Amino acid sequence: MFTAGAESLLRQARELQDEDLQKFSSRLRKLLQQDPGPEAADTLQRLFFIMSATKYNRKLEETCVDLLQTTLCLPTCPEQLQLLCAAILRERAPCDSLRLSCDHIHIQNTRQLSLAASVLLAQGDRKQEIRNVAQRVFKVLESRQPEGPSLRPLLPVLSKVAGLAPGSLHEEQTRLLNKRLVDWLRYASVQQGPVHSSGGFFSTPRARLPGPITEVDGAVATDFFTVLSTGQHFTEDQWLNVQAFSMLRGWLLHSPESPGAPDADDKSELEGSTLSVLSAASSASRRLPPQEQLREKAFEYCQRLIEQSNRRALRKGDADLQKACLVEAVLVLDVLCRQDPSFLYRTLSCLKALQTRLCGDPTHVRALLPLAQFFLNHGEAAAVASGAVYQQLFTRVPSEHFHSPELAFEFLRLCRDSLPLFGRSLGVLKLSFPNLFKFLAWNSPPLTAEFVGLLPALLDASTAVEMLHALLDLPCLTAALDLQLRLSPAASERPLWDASLRTPSCLEAFRDPQFQGLLQHLLRTKASGTAERLAPLHQLLQPMAGCARVVQCAEAVPTLLQVLFSSVAQFADGALANQLALAILDRSDSLYQVPGYEARVHSVLSSQFLALCEQHPALVVELARELLEFAGSASSTRSGGVMLTSVVWAIGEYLSVSWDRRCTVEQINKFFEALEALLFEVTQSRPSTALPKCPPQVITALMTTLTKLASRSQDLIPRVSLFLSKMRTLAQSPAMSSVPCEDMGAVRVRTTELLNLLKMPSVAQFVLTPSTEVSEPRYHRDTNTALPLALRTVSRLVEKEAGLPPG
Repeated sequence: MFTAGAESLLRQARELQDEDLQKFSSRLRKLLQQDPGPEAADTLQRLFFIMSATKYNRKLEETCVDLLQTTLCLPTCPEQLQLLCAAILRERAPCDSLRLSCDHIHIQNTRQLSLAASVLLAQGDRKQEIRNVAQRVFKVLESRQPEGPSLRPLLPVLSKVAGLAPGSLHEEQTRLLNKRLVDWLRYASVQQGPVHSSGGFFSTPRARLPGPITEVDGAVATDFFTVLSTGQHFTEDQWLNVQAFSMLRGWLLHSPESPGAPDADDKSELEGSTLSVLSAASSASRRLPPQEQLREKAFEYCQRLIEQSNRRALRKGDADLQKACLVEAVLVLDVLCRQDPSFLYRTLSCLKALQTRLCGDPTHVRALLPLAQFFLNHGEAAAVASGAVYQQLFTRVPSEHFHSPELAFEFLRLCRDSLPLFGRSLGVLKLSFPNLFKFLAWNSPPLTAEFVGLLPALLDASTAVEMLHALLDLPCLTAALDLQLRLSPAASERPLWDASLRTPSCLEAFRDPQFQGLLQHLLRTKASGTAERLAPLHQLLQPMAGCARVVQCAEAVPTLLQVLFSSVAQFADGALANQLALAILDRSDSLYQVPGYEARVHSVLSSQFLALCEQHPALVVELARELLEFAGSASSTRSGGVMLTSVVWAIGEYLSVSWDRRCTVEQINKFFEALEALLFEVTQSRPSTALPKCPPQVITALMTTLTKLASRSQDLIPRVSLFLSKMRTLAQSPAMSSVPCEDMGAVRVRTTELLNLLKMPSVAQFVLTPSTEVSEPRYHRDTNTALPLALRTVSRLVEKEAGLPPG
């Protein structure tokens, strides 16, 4: 979320017209043609903001674009201006008129070369830019002068090249980079960098002597330098060590295989330094090909990081870095074991000990995700029981860390991407869906798309009904999690929320023992196989219904309900369809009252109820008692009567012997009497709080269904004809003047149509209860047998009998 000021600036930038942009670029062109100064930097910043504020390409004058490229390539240009020029040119990518080339940059200016390369890589590979950039960068990399240009700006370029087009590198270039990475990772200096003296009176040579690097706990390091080594100042090779580790996983994944004989003459570039003894000790690994050397050194580096992560950091920043490096180390080990299975058994002992440590340390919870990924990838091959990791992952992590958006996204992405790997553990994932829903309840807008992809994998016949209830109670779960966090003693870990929301009564009632059973069910970690009616909790948490997080969660539920029903339709049998239909009827009047939530949910449930009936027509006969109870309840007209309309339509459509041989005349008569009483009640009674005004859709659906039932039990035709006549009279009476004319007009038209049909019972049955043949598409496409022809014929016969002029 942006502040109001930032939103205003973004809107101005997006609404800037092309004419104004051209004027702005003309002013910039004049500034760049002179000696650029602070005003040029300010103008470049404004232009970059305008270019990046929209996803569409903004057009600039060609002369302005040329000047941006020229300024970027000037060796004397201030670094700030070069950064801004490169950023603007990247925003314009891809650009056909770009003349920039790495050949224009002096090979010694690596920072300028990296900026130009970033612009060229943003263009794609239409003009072999990636290959050209790689050749230029490797020219710098091949130079072995110890006092040569810094390679630090070029490593991100190499990482990008390897990710975009691994095939653009020659075998010799791949071998060279592998050797360099080995040196940077394993043989960086273990002494701190020199202190640059200010030249003051009290500065002495002794005070400027560099000391040894230290560990995060302050102890002097006794092993090689890593990203977790600490010091006051760092040398160039130590910075390269840090950057090499940051690009290591990407390079291992994308670098091409380069088999070949060991390079016998290859020696570390740091040979002769203080680490020459260490280099000689590892001469056995030096006889490996460069790619194998890199894997070996990467393995040692990751093991060292895991050891360092167990130290007690003195500073919070170092503690956070420990957690991040631990995650990356496990991910790199995973890549190494996938590429070379010989690392697997050397890694397992280390990761088993790490697993034991992490399961008891909630501060390292994010490292459990790559650890679980590792066991998913390799657990079966290594015959490792990874149940403890899954137990920790699916039980404690969502319950205790649902309010961490980064962890929630990574957790769900792991579940989605690893579905084929779960195997026998997939049942653990399915049973943990109530816990996973806590991530969704708290972070619903960004995680809705993730759950749309994950939900079908969590569904089966045993969890479908319980998951339906859980989705309908999702906003209630959000409110309960909010209160749970407000009562949490760990105040520093709690996220921000709406401080204006006062909920003292909710907080007190949350501790009430009489609600604990329902709360435990709502906050359960595993599927229980049962569904509880949470109406008392809905009342308890009603003050939280207006909370922004609860409202956002409620908006995601209809989408997820659609996913659930579309997935269930692929495997649901008659028994499961009955259970789902009962749950729909039961929950239609038992929803958490979030503004607008009930109407949106009823819209989905009504359409899905009809889909269930269409797929399993026998459902209407089997659930006759429940449908009668629903139709007779006063709450059935809630939310505009959408649910009631669907139920009534399904009764009229599928309560027929043609759909189910078990349908009897007694059942038809019983439904007729119930629906007749309901129609009388909603049309003759005055609107009240208990029985609000009935929408015309419900009235027309009731009249049509009564007519359908009468056509199947023709003894009922006189009753329904009399009732429809009264309805037509009622629709024309002044008593209904409060109802909009178009609504009453629809009721009158439907009443007249139904009365005309009932004058010819055999035709009424043909129209209202068509046979299977009539339902075929051919019957509706054939102009000689189409249903509209039958209706027109009936209308003409009725009009002729009544002595009316043909309409």
